[in-house]
Amino acid sequence: MAAPTRTDLPQRPEDFPAAFARAWATREGAAVAALFAEDAEFVNVTGLWWSGREAIARPHDYALKSFFADTTLRPGRISTRLLGAGQAVVRCRFHMSGQRAPDGSEAGPRQTILLFVLERTAAGWRAVAAQNTEVLPGQETFLASDGTGAVDYRRG
Repeated sequence: MAAPTRTDLPQRPEDFPAAFARAWATREGAAVAALFAEDAEFVNVTGLWWSGREAIARPHDYALKSFFADTTLRPGRISTRLLGAGQAVVRCRFHMSGQRAPDGSEAGPRQTILLFVLERTAAGWRAVAAQNTEVLPGQETFLASDGTGAVDYRRG
């Protein structure tokens, strides 16, 4: 898989979420994965853990051509923390709409928080790790034993 050119990678860490959203809009898993180091790791919202650029590209390509084919991904709040020379952690709340449900109907809008661990390269900032967390408004934690998923203990 070809590495991105200098103009493809963001030149500032805080611009990484916008670059991710632009790559998403291409509907090409390779465009998403090109933002990642060759040996990067990505954990998605369900805990699937992909290691390596090719392993990141494949499921993104499938999703972007099927149930995410009509999605719009929009960056929201961004937090950037520089860790030292050439490293940064960037968190972004993304807003997504247009996902398709298994029956083909349009699913409701979603929010996730993506955490990116970035390193500066000669070409720009590239992710070495990412983790995606689904935002479930009004929920406090996850409860696996009752079959409902997210719960809020404060509601009694």
